[in-house]
Amino acid sequence: MPHVSAVLAKIPDEFKPMAALVIGAFMLVFLVLLHGTGLHGILVLRERSERRLREGRPLVVKGLLLFASTIFLMLTLHIVGFMLWAYALLLLGLVPHAYDAIYFCANAYTTLGYGNVDLGPHWRIISPIIGISGLFTFAWTTSALVGVVASHDKLIKQLEDEREKEMRKRLTALKAKWNARKTAGTQASAAELDKSGE
Repeated sequence: MPHVSAVLAKIPDEFKPMAALVIGAFMLVFLVLLHGTGLHGILVLRERSERRLREGRPLVVKGLLLFASTIFLMLTLHIVGFMLWAYALLLLGLVPHAYDAIYFCANAYTTLGYGNVDLGPHWRIISPIIGISGLFTFAWTTSALVGVVASHDKLIKQLEDEREKEMRKRLTALKAKWNARKTAGTQASAAELDKSGE
């Protein structure tokens, strides 16, 4: 089976930009679907974890760790996105080295710029398509992040309120024990005084 880059080399130069558009469009749709699936999974996982947190002991630290892990997983989705672009460029033979492909795709995906790597005149239309895929996925992540932040704020407030109530209950119970011991001690002293007085 011939290597993909050898197949691409056989495409006439006037059709290579069209081939680049088709390849870029396919990758963009694939990555956006993958991103959406991953984002949905992260949000479902977060929702389940949040529900367990609300039902259990009010541990604020666990709420903060849940938020941090959600952000980390969202970042991981984006890293996977530009790494898949880099793999595609390597597979197509458009960039010779993995580190150049990763650097190029990270720059294009985040719309920072191309750096010092170029795909060549016939394939360069892939670069803006990588940028468009980054814009789509970042916009989707941002919209999900708005909901995550709002939910996180409510969760932390609820956990703080429950923690405060729990501390009040404990203090009330300790105070009641203290008063009971104090009363028992006073009664015992009074009983001893009565015995000694007889």
